[in-house]
Amino acid sequence: MRLAERVESLPPYLFVEISRKISERKARGEDIISFGIGDPDIPTPPHIIERLCREAHVPANHRYPESEGLPELRKTIVAWYLRRFGVTLDPETEVAPLIGSKEGIAHIALCLLNPGDVALVTNPGYPVYAIGTNLVGGVPYYLLISPQNNFLPELDNIPVNILEKARILWLNYPNNPTGAVADLKFFNKAVEFAKKHDICICHDFPYSEVAFDGYTPVSFLQAEGAKDVGIEFHSLSKTYNMTGWRIGMAVGNATVINALKTMKSNIDSGIPQAIQYAAIEALNGPQDCIKEHNAIYQQRRDLIVDTLNKMGLVAIPPKASLYVWAKVPYGYTSVEFATDLLDKVGVVVIPGIGYGRNGECYVRLSLTIADASLLKGLSRMAQWHDSKNILRPKKV
Repeated sequence: MRLAERVESLPPYLFVEISRKISERKARGEDIISFGIGDPDIPTPPHIIERLCREAHVPANHRYPESEGLPELRKTIVAWYLRRFGVTLDPETEVAPLIGSKEGIAHIALCLLNPGDVALVTNPGYPVYAIGTNLVGGVPYYLLISPQNNFLPELDNIPVNILEKARILWLNYPNNPTGAVADLKFFNKAVEFAKKHDICICHDFPYSEVAFDGYTPVSFLQAEGAKDVGIEFHSLSKTYNMTGWRIGMAVGNATVINALKTMKSNIDSGIPQAIQYAAIEALNGPQDCIKEHNAIYQQRRDLIVDTLNKMGLVAIPPKASLYVWAKVPYGYTSVEFATDLLDKVGVVVIPGIGYGRNGECYVRLSLTIADASLLKGLSRMAQWHDSKNILRPKKV
């Protein structure tokens, strides 16, 4: 049976392949420690689960949900954005609840790109930005980010012929995989750039509440005129450890939000209402869990960074996100290093090349690993290092 070319051209999704390899080794009885996927190991806070359970018994929540999301949920999202960022939104026209932000990120290309149009995508970056572009016949143009530019795209260096075809600029700060952050000055510049070239900014913002050392991330929508040129994707997955419940939102420019809602109404039936009520509870309820979770993640970050630097890998403590981005030892590619760790000591790290060619010579380690496993994994990595004649990597 012949498949569509768009499917046949898709590479295996990075994390599916990694999960498959882990499962195979565990099936053989191997003890594998994974610093892989950024899936919080800390449970969803009890008050959110309790609300979900109550709502699951309500017959009205057993039926098709409203495709646009419950009005109460949209109003709650608006209130949360105002409290957290000082950003004013219209719950009727500027909010679209999502079945997790990933589906919105993948589907927005259907709303903004025609075949041959260009999406500006940072490299390294979250793979779905480029995959969504490719699926609709668009063309990703990669903006290389590195320590030399603080992992921020240099918008002034994009060729004119690319700008003429560009329709989307993807931004993601705090950043996956690098952990880099952006300030309001950068977002203001991005807004001016988007207005000048008639480009829609799509800012992926799931790590807004995962921050350390007193740092507080800013929203793209806090920039002057941001709603004129773009939208922001958000998620409850990382803030409230709700990855398994699949709920997020897109907010911002009313025209783009309406297009996304129209498209979604034709291809999905909305978010189960019991989960929507759980999200309302999360956003309206006590927020002390965020501080508690971040204290745990910060302690893990410090342990990982300290171990990696002692091994000769260059790792700078991130101000935010759930990841440590580290330079691999001299003489290794990212895949070679990750493979050697897995084969020799049963530790999984993500090769940087999986996030684009500019991620080569790096690996990503997630902070979402239980403390006992984290300590065991770091001990194994140190043992691996001691068994090798490792040279320090070139300075990043």
